[in-house]
Amino acid sequence: MALFKRINTKAKALMNSGFGGNPSNYGGRFFNKNGSANIKKKGIGFLDGISWYHTLLDLPTWKFLSILFLFYIGINFVFAFLYYGIGIENLNGISASDSPWVQFGEAYFFSAQTFTTVGYGHISPVGFLTSALSSAEALIGLLSFAIATGLFFGRFSKPTVYLKFSHNAVIAPYQDGKALMFRLAPFKNTNYIDAEVTITVGMNVEENGVLINKFYILDLEMSKINSLVLSWTLVHPITETSPFYLFTSEDFETIQGEILVILKTFDDMFSTTVATRTSYRFSEIIYGAKFKLMFERSYKNTQTILNLDLLNSFENVTL
Repeated sequence: MALFKRINTKAKALMNSGFGGNPSNYGGRFFNKNGSANIKKKGIGFLDGISWYHTLLDLPTWKFLSILFLFYIGINFVFAFLYYGIGIENLNGISASDSPWVQFGEAYFFSAQTFTTVGYGHISPVGFLTSALSSAEALIGLLSFAIATGLFFGRFSKPTVYLKFSHNAVIAPYQDGKALMFRLAPFKNTNYIDAEVTITVGMNVEENGVLINKFYILDLEMSKINSLVLSWTLVHPITETSPFYLFTSEDFETIQGEILVILKTFDDMFSTTVATRTSYRFSEIIYGAKFKLMFERSYKNTQTILNLDLLNSFENVTL
């Protein structure tokens, strides 16, 4: 049977999804699991195609700190070479009888003191060139620390969505039929309100003998909730209007498709709307399974306990 015949004709396809219609132009998934677009841009210069501010804000903490540390060490080495090249005799306080390595070390630490504007006074510049170089280094140090401080504050104050999605989606029993389900949960002490989600499915189908991308908006049992404090299981009932109405377990294994999830919610701590996204390939959908309950009463029946380690837990069932 042609792939297009597997798609329920009552399901309304999107005319403009933001993604191309030719599957041969795409490699891999549309969105990565972490929500980033699976796109590599070419045809433009490297410096023109990158936003350094966004890059430094999005870097993992250890990479960001490593860059700052290496920059600090590297720029002081550059200035130490310049001081050494001008002549150690122009740095008052360095003994001419010391070995070259000791002299270079003294020049390096003088550079570090000048760059940070500490200036202990043990070594001081003599002559125009050395004084001009130390003045320029002090200015560069002030600007560098201003930029580093801004980046630190930007990383610390940037609104971030602390939500985790289940690794798999499931096709589970639902009322008298079945439904596509996946779930998410907040994992930090944040307060999210007015959470709203939009789910789009894209799949390769054969239409008039040509393989094309088709996109559909999936109807949800509940697409918006007032408060997101526990886990939220998103449910798409597979009814006669669902594109999955005629799908079997074999179709999810053989048809190339991806479910795109975009969620936005209001963070009352930052007083702003934040957004996150992820995706599920059809190969990441478990046919005939249901999620295990994540929350329960506390021992003294005074609180609700959310077990985040059960976010991906499911059990197989018969549909």
